Amino acid sequence: MRFWGIAALALATAAAGGPADAQDKGGDAPIEKIEPQVRVSKHSGTFGGQRINYAATIGETILKGEDGTQKAAIVTTSYVREPRDPSRPVTFLFNGGPGSGTVWLMMGAFGPKRVAIPPDARDDGGPPYPILDNPDSLLDVTDLVFIDPPGTGFSRLLGKTDPKEFYGVTADAKAVAQVIRLWLNDNGRWNSPKFLGGESYGTTRSAAVVNQLEASTFNDVSLNGILLISTILDFAAGADTQGNELSHITSLPSMAATALYHGKAQAASTEQFVEEARQFAIGPYASALLKGQKISAEERASIRRQLSRFTGLSETFIENADLRVTPDRFWKELLRDRGLTVGRLDARYTGKDYDNAGENIDQDPSFYGIDAGYTAAVNQWEREGLGFKTDREYQSISSLIPSWDWNIAGGRDTNAYLNVTPYIGRAMRENSGLRVFVAQGYYDFATPFFAAEYALSRTGIPQDRIEYHYYQAGHMMYVRDEDRVKLSRDIRNFIRSR
Repeated sequence: MRFWGIAALALATAAAGGPADAQDKGGDAPIEKIEPQVRVSKHSGTFGGQRINYAATIGETILKGEDGTQKAAIVTTSYVREPRDPSRPVTFLFNGGPGSGTVWLMMGAFGPKRVAIPPDARDDGGPPYPILDNPDSLLDVTDLVFIDPPGTGFSRLLGKTDPKEFYGVTADAKAVAQVIRLWLNDNGRWNSPKFLGGESYGTTRSAAVVNQLEASTFNDVSLNGILLISTILDFAAGADTQGNELSHITSLPSMAATALYHGKAQAASTEQFVEEARQFAIGPYASALLKGQKISAEERASIRRQLSRFTGLSETFIENADLRVTPDRFWKELLRDRGLTVGRLDARYTGKDYDNAGENIDQDPSFYGIDAGYTAAVNQWEREGLGFKTDREYQSISSLIPSWDWNIAGGRDTNAYLNVTPYIGRAMRENSGLRVFVAQGYYDFATPFFAAEYALSRTGIPQDRIEYHYYQAGHMMYVRDEDRVKLSRDIRNFIRSR
């Protein structure tokens, strides 16, 4: 299975916990109950051209078991315009992985402060990294609540809590939905317009959380919109396993965009070329793949020529790959003649491996090109700017994936691949006011844009309430200045048009 988003690159670091966590150390020692830390500060800034006063609150929400035992401390960071307005929209946001803190969306795209990352696909270098006012924050149209799910950011499990209670598709969604309900209670916002947004696996989480909020038998929480940024809903579309032809089809348009960007293909525009690639992928290419070894020599030669045109790879390489070039081979091969590799999260980035042999890249240059700046920025802002006091490490990337339960509770076949798209379809059918915003980068191989289009075009999903937006960058399109501005403007329009 291809893991989705930046948390897939995590090493075996501690998912949660530290000396000050009040975690149970075993034995018969009593379990300490913690008092949640909450810090409130007042700020002002200019967002969307409006000068706005706002309150920033960073605090722990304690989730408890049925017996009252403290299970987890979930940290949220909220930005609420003042004076407070209960009829104003509120948007709940989180990142992906699973195991990724919400640092990326908060410090890169929508929070009132952002870290300055080179916008032209260059490495972020060494510190200090400038932390700037962010005029592209959405605070002019919506209050913002950034949620670090259990095991990410400063959030952690408490006492003897079994990780299985929180680390899984459904368990995680239940926890996030509970945090949202508690925030609505505490802030008197039950009747506010509500939006839910995630990036990468955060889009998977969005679908699962919607299922917990709107399909619940109690305390039903209806939403006005879902923001899907770098979308992965149907995991079959990205499963690079032998015999799965779908991943080759959904990755091809991303390869075409990347080949064109790096001068390995020729076309009038990115939009034109990827549209040609879409039609070829879903038509002649899909037909050829499904024929397997029964394909004729003539058809094989035609498909090989077209694949070479779209991918920028030689016909010899494509033939040796049996017409099935996996993304990892593509990242290594495309610029091999220049001694360079291309990125997974953002194929605009290039890197240089230890040597030019082999078929896999050493590391993803589009990840190590940005990670240090984001980690430094979130620690500086939350500890110093917002006053959160802790000796724990902020988990930008943690190691939850190996222990993650990928099964959907209640599924007919627990061995089936994960597909949460039907959750969104059901919610839209049962809530006529629910709309979906989809943002995709052309150069994203973690969550290819054609895979998102495929998933959301399936049966049972109202097509007239989905809107797609595309960006000339990768998985985190907001690292490019022009696309951060465009993404902010597109979402503003989406929220205003509710």
